[in-house]
Amino acid sequence: MESDDAPAATPRPGARGHRRVTAALVAERAGVSTATVSLVANGKSAGRVSAANEERVLTAIRELGYVVDGIGSSLSRGVSSTVILVAPDISNPFFARVIAGVRSALGGDYQLLLSVTDAGQFPSALETRKLLSLRPAGLLVDAPDEAFLEELSAPGPVVLLDAPGVGTGRAGVDLDVAGGARALAAHLAGLGHRRIAYVDGITGTATFAVRRSAFLEEALARGLEVPPAGQLATTIDVGVAASHFAASWPAWQRAGITAVVCATDTHAYGILQEARVAGVRVPGDLAVAGFDDLPYSQTSNPALTSVHLPAEELGRHAGEQLRGLMDGRPLEEPRLTLATSLMVRGSTAS
Repeated sequence: MESDDAPAATPRPGARGHRRVTAALVAERAGVSTATVSLVANGKSAGRVSAANEERVLTAIRELGYVVDGIGSSLSRGVSSTVILVAPDISNPFFARVIAGVRSALGGDYQLLLSVTDAGQFPSALETRKLLSLRPAGLLVDAPDEAFLEELSAPGPVVLLDAPGVGTGRAGVDLDVAGGARALAAHLAGLGHRRIAYVDGITGTATFAVRRSAFLEEALARGLEVPPAGQLATTIDVGVAASHFAASWPAWQRAGITAVVCATDTHAYGILQEARVAGVRVPGDLAVAGFDDLPYSQTSNPALTSVHLPAEELGRHAGEQLRGLMDGRPLEEPRLTLATSLMVRGSTAS
């Protein structure tokens, strides 16, 4: 059965005559009804439109440059097929794996739209509300703060990612970064280190605060000291981390620092890079460790000790939770916490 008229569409840039192409024009060109155009254009023709008619419609769509008006469709349905992911600074390669996990959970039913803030900045509720005019089916928010959530007041389904202690009562998926941080402190103490440096990210998000405080607490309990000279914070950038290390290394040597923990593997790559240039032996002169366990960490020289954070699983679970909420299904576990693990490699132990 062929039913439901297709919404109007806008022509592709450069379409013939810059004329607004509608489903009616496609139907006229193909010699079918607008209902048939709607079914074909929206991928619902299986078993409802003959192969010959489907081919005529597809040919007309190509010739005319017809594009379904997603905004018009969302207005008629109340919501669109768009899911928005709000993230603070995706320069960290970790986010590529998070996004891959989200995409695998959403499948082909939804389009993922990224809203990215500048490095070191929290998401803006004002900017995000502007995107809500697109009537997204759902919203994923990575590492928000409480002020953002209070100001946002999103009407639809919302799932938080990697926001420990934030948004209590909301659906979300967190990582046990505190457990990983404590394991890393224990590892360095067991190797005999006593004075260490900590290189933080400047995003100010809860996940960075949790991993830093958990590491420092465990380090103190195990007799490790982080002197003032060894406390740094930079953007998540290899070159920036390398330059900060180059400037700090003389002071670290004077302070007796023999190990450095980085809030991300990206920071650690910068230190490894500059250490090679400066002739600093890793781990002989300086042990180096990070968080994330990015793929390159296994093949860097030396291989990087890192707290493994399951990025793809984080995205996949968050996407699955959002799908459940969008489908109106109750969540068995509204707030999940995924386990982390310490991957010990050559940058801390020969």
